[in-house]
Amino acid sequence: MLALLLSMLDSLIVGTAMPTVVADLGGLDHMSWVVTGYTLATACSTPVWGKLGDLLNRKHMFLSSIALFLVASVACGMAPSMNTLIIFRVVQGLGAGGMGAGAFALIGALLPPRERGKYQGMVAGVMAVGQLGGPLVGGFVTGHLGWRWAFYINVPIGLICMIWCQLLLHMPALKRRGKVSIDWLGITFLTGAISAFILAATWAGSTYDWGSWQIIGLALVALVLLAAFIVTESRAEEPLMPLRIYGGHRNFPLSAILLTVIGVATFGATLYLPLYQQVVQGASAANSGLLLLPMMIATLITANISGKVMSATGRYKIFPVTGSALLVVGLGLLSTMGTDTTRLLTSLYMAVVGAGTGFCMQMANTIAQNAVGLRDIGSASAATNLFRNLGGSVGIAVFASLFAGTVSSARIPGEGSTTAHTTEQAPYLQDVAHATHLIFLTGACIALAALIASLLIEEVPLRGKPGAAPLAKAEAETA
Repeated sequence: MLALLLSMLDSLIVGTAMPTVVADLGGLDHMSWVVTGYTLATACSTPVWGKLGDLLNRKHMFLSSIALFLVASVACGMAPSMNTLIIFRVVQGLGAGGMGAGAFALIGALLPPRERGKYQGMVAGVMAVGQLGGPLVGGFVTGHLGWRWAFYINVPIGLICMIWCQLLLHMPALKRRGKVSIDWLGITFLTGAISAFILAATWAGSTYDWGSWQIIGLALVALVLLAAFIVTESRAEEPLMPLRIYGGHRNFPLSAILLTVIGVATFGATLYLPLYQQVVQGASAANSGLLLLPMMIATLITANISGKVMSATGRYKIFPVTGSALLVVGLGLLSTMGTDTTRLLTSLYMAVVGAGTGFCMQMANTIAQNAVGLRDIGSASAATNLFRNLGGSVGIAVFASLFAGTVSSARIPGEGSTTAHTTEQAPYLQDVAHATHLIFLTGACIALAALIASLLIEEVPLRGKPGAAPLAKAEAETA
């Protein structure tokens, strides 16, 4: 949980600090790569860390990823230029990929699915604290200590996490016969496919038009590399992402669809709701993060309820079905907001989206892990993280394109504008409200895919009874 919090806090803290970073180091033209490089490295490395944990030692891989993250954090804090900072952010992203994949794989290995529901509230709580606390901590640290401490602050938290896990986290050693085989070809093809996909999603509609040869070319490269990856995985001795996790039971690919849609919904809500609240409803930049509290609190409540009910009864299909339905309704309600929508009404709509996310997110992870054997738990956990991140990347690209196509730069008020609703600002407010409508209406349509996927999920009995965790025997059988 502490490692998950650290990785979530970092990305949001750094985002808050970026204006100060640019003012100090320059390099405004390359600023986006501070985020893009980190995202790329995290997405590409996640499957690799997951597979290495399955093959070697999950605890050691987890601790190694934290160590890499901390070393890169110190290097980022000492960066003398924007280009150097981008390089170290890529290294930091490599460590973050292992932290996310490792945390969920450890939960999956330590607890049988039936027991896992009790801990869903903890995971949801960590995510909520990270999303709300990141901007607040970032603003405070940057304002009082300087932007370099936005990176240095990772060190004490990370060291506590490493020492804690080293002393108290006990994992049986994996027993394997013969030499460990690393799927280097699969790693190469998947890394290339993910990189091309995320770059296309990031640049489409902003740097290049959706129909430009650059975006079409990147999309074709991603498809070709993905096809090559699938062929490689069908022949590899120890595939990076075993195809059996997709073909073994339909619940895994259905959970992947569910998590991808959740990535689209959550990224859209957390990015564009504060913008709407600041521009249209007149909220301050400092308070707009706190205005997301209704969504986070609803997520916490529903995640706890669904987890406890699942552990007590072993039943779970009702939760992703209900959650995805709430996502469709909540995003649809958010799409109705205009220039005269009150903050109270916005809070109620956000709570509906938050409730849907709480019912779906961790439940989808549990369903996915229950659909694979313990020997593939790392690969499965890495895959679910990857799909959620890819969904977020697609969501950001699509929503940013909708926003840029709706909001005219000629209507953006000048720096001297201080009043929220003036005659000069009225066209701009209308544009932002209309862009918000399009963004959340698109999100609601995408959420329909999650509803269909959740209806198709088969309620397979969860492995393990409450209190039972036959880990050692199961691990020994993965040889």
